[in-house]
Amino acid sequence: MKATEILMSEHTVIERVLFSLQNAVKAAQNGQEVQPDFFLQAADFISGFADGCHHRKEENVLFKALNATGVPAQAGPVSVMLSDHERGRFLTRRMRAGAERWKAGDQAGKAETLQAAAEYTTLLHQHIFKENNILFPMADLIIPYEQQAQVAEDFEKVEHEETGEGIHEKYLGIAQQLESAAAGWK
Repeated sequence: MKATEILMSEHTVIERVLFSLQNAVKAAQNGQEVQPDFFLQAADFISGFADGCHHRKEENVLFKALNATGVPAQAGPVSVMLSDHERGRFLTRRMRAGAERWKAGDQAGKAETLQAAAEYTTLLHQHIFKENNILFPMADLIIPYEQQAQVAEDFEKVEHEETGEGIHEKYLGIAQQLESAAAGWK
């Protein structure tokens, strides 16, 4: 499997959580009972999988491979992706902080949680579209074929050496739990 296919496969998992988050936000806005723990669990998934595993592969492996072919990190598509990653981290921290305040009884925390979650889902849907349709096809064209296998191998190192054995499976389970919880809201 090509490195970009690995990343697109991970996008599919991330999108499952994004749709669950969107359902949770709508449900909470419509007065349905949604617990702040749902958003805390979503923030754990985002921090651990979307950012800690997926974005780490992009930033530490793919973007460096692109840079080695002459694609600058400080301008163009890589710069846009890095900016999106930073914005996503900020929104995840806001969602987590809001959910913690909400859980402690502060209703202003609920509004902050819902706003941050809504902004995050919009950002990430757009981000994934840009990567799947612009950046990854570009990477497939300009990273030399013989280097493609090394990029995929380096992804494995990130996943198993840097993030820990079994971490991928842990977050797939969290994604499933979030989907199951969100399936009950209309």
